[in-house]
Amino acid sequence: MRRADRLFRIVDELRRRRRATRASDLASLLEVSPRTIYRDMTDLMASGVPIEGSAGVGYILRPGYHLPPLMFDADEIEALTLGLRIVQSWTDPAMAEAAGRAIDRVRAAVPDELERRIGDLALFAPPRQHLGAEYRIDTGPYRRAIRDRRVLELLYEDENGRRSERRVRPLGLLFYGPKWLLAAWCELRVDFRSFRLDRVAAMQTLDERFRPEPGRTLVEFFDRWIE
Repeated sequence: MRRADRLFRIVDELRRRRRATRASDLASLLEVSPRTIYRDMTDLMASGVPIEGSAGVGYILRPGYHLPPLMFDADEIEALTLGLRIVQSWTDPAMAEAAGRAIDRVRAAVPDELERRIGDLALFAPPRQHLGAEYRIDTGPYRRAIRDRRVLELLYEDENGRRSERRVRPLGLLFYGPKWLLAAWCELRVDFRSFRLDRVAAMQTLDERFRPEPGRTLVEFFDRWIE
């Protein structure tokens, strides 16, 4: 890693962390010695970056400092581009269009060498229109319901073909390629449930809104999910 890239990573790590970070932790992350981190900290402070701390105590970046935008290395560029291509292929048209604009914006902002790398990137996501109809799910209404915290009414079909009507609080969308799942609080079961979107026979967004409540949040859904 170039020294300039390492200095950028140090500042970025400090910016994202709210507590003092030890030089040894940064050294392990960046695969250098703690002594190298000490020298880098001295140089960053001398250049005006508002870092506070010292060896043996840890370092913290004062709030309000902003890094130049779109300073990505080659691996980060590949990760962003692949992620955006997956979004283009596997989400609703509005998100797909936004992902395309984001790729164009990244390509316009990075140096020529990295822009060429995006063009040559041999990482793709298969277009869902080549698959069956059950994969072509419009996630837009679900995204909006999650964002606006609106209750949904679902006509849901289970794996045995039995249908039931559900009132749910939509909490999040989970992509288990190629299937989409809706994480929700189900009022019928009075518990968390996940619903495969390809099994939703009908969906209606209600005017009724809900508020986050203890025991019914996405964080608690995941706590239950991984048990």
